[in-house]
Amino acid sequence: MSQGKQVLLYLVDGRPGGLRTAEIANWTGHVLAGERSDLSRIIARDESKRTGVYLLLGDQSAGATQGRPRVYVGESDDVASRLRQHHDKKDWWDRVVVVTSQAQAQQLTKSQVRFLESELIARAKLTGRADVENGTDPGFARLSEAELSNMSYFLEQLHVLLPTIGVDVFRRGATSPTEAPAGEPPAQDESPVFIVRGRKRGIEARARFVDGEFIVLAGSMGASAISESAKYSESTARAYANYRAIHSSLVEQGMLVVERDIARFVKDVPFSSPSTAGAIVLGRSCNGRTSWTTETGLSFGAWEGRDIISVGVEE
Repeated sequence: MSQGKQVLLYLVDGRPGGLRTAEIANWTGHVLAGERSDLSRIIARDESKRTGVYLLLGDQSAGATQGRPRVYVGESDDVASRLRQHHDKKDWWDRVVVVTSQAQAQQLTKSQVRFLESELIARAKLTGRADVENGTDPGFARLSEAELSNMSYFLEQLHVLLPTIGVDVFRRGATSPTEAPAGEPPAQDESPVFIVRGRKRGIEARARFVDGEFIVLAGSMGASAISESAKYSESTARAYANYRAIHSSLVEQGMLVVERDIARFVKDVPFSSPSTAGAIVLGRSCNGRTSWTTETGLSFGAWEGRDIISVGVEE
């Protein structure tokens, strides 16, 4: 079983849409997040006057790939000053995240934040979940062995924390599942590979369930288009229109490549549910909890509820 973490989330305004701070127990890092409309309050806070890295985030707009968020990663000895500059020069962003050290911890150094900046840019490009607005990778000064170890741990904790405040652009896919340490069995809750097939079209797709996302793996085959029919009911027509929009967006992003009568997933693609993933793969609606099965015939639904029957049962 994976080790739990205590996330300390504080709503500065007492509401989820306002300023938020986030920390992990026994971690030296500190995260401040808010909307662009709160920028004057953000730059007035002590966190923003420290050395740190920051993320500018925005939704898809002119010049961006359809349906994808945009992200810019930067660093500064005085984050507040840099954010003022971006407010004047960059129009597309509407959210900001500031990553620094906690007030009582030793402040991050210039070389450390340059390391974090470089690693975050590289990871954002690798995951392919957003359009990265950085023109080049700035690189970073070489860290000592001890500093590299500390910053690698800092970054590991940051990748755990960011999705809890809605920042998913750095989340990895599922092609390379986490390996258990030598001598230890794999985690019981680690997802197996699930398969769905459309035999008439020669479709076969593989997927894994990772961190709450159902991820269709790169190399999977899918439908070249979503089915259409004038006989659909109003609710079914709406569902299919949504599937069609998702399919078109994936093609636009270059994550799904149409090759004559079939399509190929060239990257891991996360979906909100196995049913949505199945619909995009098969080109029609399906019950993802029963359609996706392992090679041994175990359905996703059965795997998902594998331990429920024994919970609370007295022996």
